[in-house]
Amino acid sequence: MRKLVVLIVLGTALVGCGQRSEPVPELVQAIPEPSAGALAQLATYPRFGDSDPFDWERRKPTSYPIHGIDVSRWQGDINWRQARNAGVSFAYIKATEGGDIADPKFQDYWAGSRRAGVARGAYHYFYFCRPAAQQARWFIKHVPRESDALPHVLDMEWTPHSPTCTIRPDGAHVRREAKRFLDMLEAHYGRRPVIYTTVDFYQDTGIGRLQRTEFWLRSVAGHPAQVYPRAGWSFWQYSGTGKVPGISGDVDLNLFRGSPESWLRWAGTVEQ
Repeated sequence: MRKLVVLIVLGTALVGCGQRSEPVPELVQAIPEPSAGALAQLATYPRFGDSDPFDWERRKPTSYPIHGIDVSRWQGDINWRQARNAGVSFAYIKATEGGDIADPKFQDYWAGSRRAGVARGAYHYFYFCRPAAQQARWFIKHVPRESDALPHVLDMEWTPHSPTCTIRPDGAHVRREAKRFLDMLEAHYGRRPVIYTTVDFYQDTGIGRLQRTEFWLRSVAGHPAQVYPRAGWSFWQYSGTGKVPGISGDVDLNLFRGSPESWLRWAGTVEQ
């Protein structure tokens, strides 16, 4: 008989280094422990290259077992099987931006990563000159509802180099719009999206105050415990200059905060 475990909301329950607020357990569901076969299929503790490596002072990214990438059309053709064999456990793929841009490589990456057995989700790049509801509908139009997909991602960061929209709304407005987007995607896909963000955006907007929200934090020159004191996080983007077999050129490198077992539960790939 499989042992049952209680899944706790990851953003507040996973243990990492550095200070953070006390976790508030939220019962989600009882699910089986990952099987030995599922764990054996994971490639853990990969050692990717980097064209501009950083000398980490605190806990290093290589000390975490589960790593992945995020990609958009700029990565060109990807050999997904080669990337998976090198240790890519997950990929977040750009699907949409604003309310009228769809990444031309999304469908190719979406299908290719699935064939190679790479867990994948999609992300939306937020545009502050369109309503969140319009952007959510645009994302839903382009990203299929599939049971094996990871929770999707809302990418929110300032856009000072945008040719059409450089406004910086106040934090209250940003949080309202983010919540609207997350609520609409959760209602459609059944799982609440993760928010990806950067240091300045996190500090300027108070986006970390959002309830029931997991965060994916960019921090390429220090551990998140240093750069985002007391912040909870589930994913860490630790490099924008990674080198991964199967991808010609630099790619963003990311890691999951938890253990291989918690990754399989979080990703929804526990064998039944």
